[in-house]
Amino acid sequence: MESTVPLQLMLLIVRGIFMPASAQVCSLLGQPALPSLSAEREINIGAIFSIHRNYDSLQNVIQLMCFIHHSLNLREFKFAQALIFAIEEINNSTQLLPGISLGYKIYDSCRSIAQTILSGMALMNGYEDTLSDTSCPRPPATLAIVGESTSSPTIGLASVVGPFSLPVISHFATCACLSDRKRYPSFFRTISSDYYQSRALAQLVKHFGWTWVGTVRSRNDYGNNGIAAFEEAAKEVGVCIEYSEAILSSDPQEQFLKTLEVIKKGTARVVLAFMALGDFLPLLKVISQHKIRGIQWVGSESWITSQTLAETKEYSFLSGALGFAIANAKLMGLREFLVNVHPDQEPNNELLKEFWETVFQCSFRNNGSNGCTGSERLAELHNEYTDVSELRIVNKVYTAVYAVAYTLQNVLKDFRSSTNSSKRGRDVRFTVKTGEEIFFDESGDPVSRYDLVNWQPAEDGSVQFEHVGLYDSSLPSQQRLQVNQGHILWLPVSMCSEICPPGTRKAVQKGRPVCCYDCIPCAEGEISNGTDSSDCFPCDLEYWSNERKDGCVLKVVEFLYYTEIMGVVFCIFSFIGVLLTAMVSFLFYLHKETSIVRANNSELSFLLLFSLSLCFLCSLTFIGRPTEWSCMLRHTAFGITFVLCISCVLGKTIVVLMAFKATLPGSNVMKWFGPLQQRLSVVSLTLIQLIICVLWLTISPPFPYMNLNYYREKIILECHLGSALGFWAVLGYTGLLSIMCFLLAFLARKLPDNFNEAKFITFSMLIFCAVWLTCIPAYVSSPGKFTVAVQIFAILASSFGLLFCIFVPKCYIILLKPEKNTKKHIMRK
Repeated sequence: MESTVPLQLMLLIVRGIFMPASAQVCSLLGQPALPSLSAEREINIGAIFSIHRNYDSLQNVIQLMCFIHHSLNLREFKFAQALIFAIEEINNSTQLLPGISLGYKIYDSCRSIAQTILSGMALMNGYEDTLSDTSCPRPPATLAIVGESTSSPTIGLASVVGPFSLPVISHFATCACLSDRKRYPSFFRTISSDYYQSRALAQLVKHFGWTWVGTVRSRNDYGNNGIAAFEEAAKEVGVCIEYSEAILSSDPQEQFLKTLEVIKKGTARVVLAFMALGDFLPLLKVISQHKIRGIQWVGSESWITSQTLAETKEYSFLSGALGFAIANAKLMGLREFLVNVHPDQEPNNELLKEFWETVFQCSFRNNGSNGCTGSERLAELHNEYTDVSELRIVNKVYTAVYAVAYTLQNVLKDFRSSTNSSKRGRDVRFTVKTGEEIFFDESGDPVSRYDLVNWQPAEDGSVQFEHVGLYDSSLPSQQRLQVNQGHILWLPVSMCSEICPPGTRKAVQKGRPVCCYDCIPCAEGEISNGTDSSDCFPCDLEYWSNERKDGCVLKVVEFLYYTEIMGVVFCIFSFIGVLLTAMVSFLFYLHKETSIVRANNSELSFLLLFSLSLCFLCSLTFIGRPTEWSCMLRHTAFGITFVLCISCVLGKTIVVLMAFKATLPGSNVMKWFGPLQQRLSVVSLTLIQLIICVLWLTISPPFPYMNLNYYREKIILECHLGSALGFWAVLGYTGLLSIMCFLLAFLARKLPDNFNEAKFITFSMLIFCAVWLTCIPAYVSSPGKFTVAVQIFAILASSFGLLFCIFVPKCYIILLKPEKNTKKHIMRK
């Protein structure tokens, strides 16, 4: 933080002490300005304070006259006495500037920029009536100027004296613009720059969730620059400003009424007043007259610790005010010094008489009951002047005097030891008796530290400035603001729109600031898990938004469970199919020697019944969570068992055809399609499907797949086909055999046997083909578990079709028409 600024300050003072002589002719413009308080000694320090609140500009005359009636500013007079106190303390010290006596010249600026500049010129020139040829080359009348108390006059002062290398050290000019070393090379201050205060205020407003505020400022450098910095910082943290009003104490009443109307019509419940105390007072009077209540006031350091405001009952609406103040301090011996001030100390000083008349409400010109006797005691008074509980700015005046003294001591020490200028550049760092360590950064500013104060009523009805936090710019950004929120009196809500809860996002209202918005619920699959979210964020692919849209939960994984109704129904029908197939097999086994069982190759019948059992059972592989093994098993088992089934039906169809051909005279065709050939045909046809399945499983087998694309809100857990070619090869081969079987059976349907099995095979294959032709489109278009349900339905429906069409007629004859179960009846044409 430190730089060559202390070196600059020392060089400026050295230049004032040891300025070489040169012959110049100078003339003084206007009448010389005279100090209000002075005590000249070896080395003098100048000071400019706004001891009076008003001034009057006389026509055609440069000099300005202060209004002295009822305009004495006790706070500024206290600043002047604090400067005298510090100087006398230094003169009595044996450690600091021993053997050197400091004097002072204190001027009254009357809150006027022109009067401040005039006083500054007087502090450079002195105030002789005539100027000699050697008047200009002599050193300035003072080596440094302490002041002024507000920014605009200080800017004028620093601009005028800067080219003459006369240091200006302000105790209360906080405008960030004064940190510009190019424009104000000789300016320093012991109070923090408004740059940090404005940013601290923005963080404070954001901390309490006040995103909708109004601002009122002094229409001068202090207010304009302070609010500009606040607006910039507020924008960064998402705080909006509803209105920004600017006023000066010299404005007409209409301007204050206009500002009042803006505040009344505004919806912001928090108003930041970045104003000088003198500008704020007229506005407060208007607000008090119109009884405006229910506003949380946030103040700048200029007025937030003003005892005058706090003790005025008509300003009770300020109760609960928050703001940053300069850290408080205790100056031992100051009160005793203040209450010992008396007009008799300087009988010819009109300012001391005016002060006495003001605090005791008496007059030295009146010998009556309201006359001043001089025996009145300041120690018995309790007012802004005698109160030493709030010495925040007074301490900065005190520190400014010590900054000059320590710098001067370093300069003199270096000069006496004949050191070079580089050694003179050592840091000016000192600790005042309050315990505060003082040094300047490269802009001439100290480290910015503030107390956060809250106006709270005491038990006796007075107002106390409760310390409820702090701000320290030297700390990391996230730790600078520290608030003890539990000790704050009142915290309203000030927002243009209500806080958007989690699960919603902000949608800015057209034509209004960003703090005015509507709360829009997040879309499906998106969430916002914080308040006032600007956007909703999509969940990861495997997650979905919950009902409140404030969190992501795992998506529902969909597959056909065994425990759900559809799964249970399919399982029941599958087991019924197996059971019926087993019953038919058992019935055929009991009657295996009968004509109707033997008529069409009982071996193929039993193999067909076995393959139908496998078909019913393979439907179970489609139910449940897909796994790597179940995905490979369900498709291959389906393909192989159905080909085995169709191969048996195809064999039975061929046997029917061959049997008819064998009954024709001279036919010997059955020798070419006997039992061996039937077995080989079934094995061969099934082996082809087996080879296709093996190739499919080897090259690109089916695998479990989480389908995230079909539904946004859930995951379909399915079996990916792997190789689509393999799947369609298996299905196509099965379909090819089915069509071939259907065609052959169709050709043999009108053979003249009394029991023509070809008819039943035709019906069964017709059902089989119809089921699969209708189910394939449904399979392709069905979502999620319904795809699997379509497959299971097709398997069960086609299996039941084969079972019922081929075997139920035989079971009917075996059980109910045994007289037809003879070779004679079967062979009858």
